[in-house]
Amino acid sequence: MYARRRHVYFAMMGTCLALFVLAWGVVRIWSVPAAVGMCVVAMLIPPVAAMVANRRGPEDRWWDDPSGDPKSDEWWDELDGKKHH
Repeated sequence: MYARRRHVYFAMMGTCLALFVLAWGVVRIWSVPAAVGMCVVAMLIPPVAAMVANRRGPEDRWWDDPSGDPKSDEWWDELDGKKHH
């Protein structure tokens, strides 16, 4: 699942870069407002790409999930103040 999110992220960022390059390299010759519109769309892509890339999937381990190592889990629980007696 991580690889798919990474591929989607790079595809979105590639689209963003292509929009900027096409807007100011090609489209501005015919229409500056269209080039500005393309840049506005490109400006919205990076935050969405970051959310897609950093989204937690159902199979991803979250930071507070037990690791499976009892000694390590006990140590982290003690640090977090969740020591079980």
